Amino acid sequence: MEQMSIRGLPFEASRIALGTWAIGGWMWGGADETDAIVTIHRALDLGINLVDTAPVYGFGQSEEIVGRALEGRRNDVLIATKVGLDWSEGRPRRNSAPERLRQELDDSLRRLRTDVIDIYQVHWPDEATAFEVTAETLDAFRREGKIRAIGVSNFDIAQMDRFRKIAPIATIQPPYNLFERGAENDVLPYAKTHGIVALTYGALCRGLLSGKIAADTTFEGDDLRKFDPKFQPGRREQYLDAVAKLDALAREKFGKSVLALAVRWILDQGDTIALWGARRPAQLDPVPDISGWHIDAATKKEIDRILAETIADPVGPEFMAPPRTATS
Repeated sequence: MEQMSIRGLPFEASRIALGTWAIGGWMWGGADETDAIVTIHRALDLGINLVDTAPVYGFGQSEEIVGRALEGRRNDVLIATKVGLDWSEGRPRRNSAPERLRQELDDSLRRLRTDVIDIYQVHWPDEATAFEVTAETLDAFRREGKIRAIGVSNFDIAQMDRFRKIAPIATIQPPYNLFERGAENDVLPYAKTHGIVALTYGALCRGLLSGKIAADTTFEGDDLRKFDPKFQPGRREQYLDAVAKLDALAREKFGKSVLALAVRWILDQGDTIALWGARRPAQLDPVPDISGWHIDAATKKEIDRILAETIADPVGPEFMAPPRTATS
């Protein structure tokens, strides 16, 4: 397993991290706790030592499961969680008021059964609270020894600039995959310039790049893919066409699947870590296929050609953003 350093952490992080949104069940049609714990253990056995979660994933459920799964193995694992989403009024909304952040920190430490969080990330920028105040609050947590490193998620470069004047940013978490590449325009170059590690999410684009989704695949319960624009008629066919062509390319050039190509492509972009979401252990079986090879420049150009040729109506991940808090 490839590893890299993140400022403030006691040891290097694996460049594949386990994402646990689906483990929490919310917006993924439910989840099984026993499967979830086995999945986390399987990830650790495969060399993954960074687990990413958030309070809002299952409204505490994901953090609870991660905490239980890591009992006895905590010292060998880096935990990244998040802060700044308030679901007390129903649908999650952004809230980075200092008192809310303090309460969330205490709750996360309790659920995760730990006395320190390795990477504490502001989940979404909250314009109702000055970014300088948010940064000062998280830096106080760092000085208290309750967190080791500060991260931000879904921030743009202007917001990071303001934040960094008060507190150091170790990681930025943007959406990034073969189909959602907006971060290349600004966030990723900014991160490289300032020594910030990109802990990218959505590596398989909600499963589209797994190669397992078909035109007639249906989603149950509150699964977010029921309203994801990429999965709707018209667009879904375009994206699946791209997946089929990328899969053929990956098998011809490297003897790999489209899933392996998608994750390897992220890792080959530079100082990046790919979040791999899973809720069943079998979903991690392809992890060993990612290491030991790279995508050459000619193949990267061919990938770009395939995407331009097949996706006539591209759309980003904006539908996932929670409501902004009104400023006054």
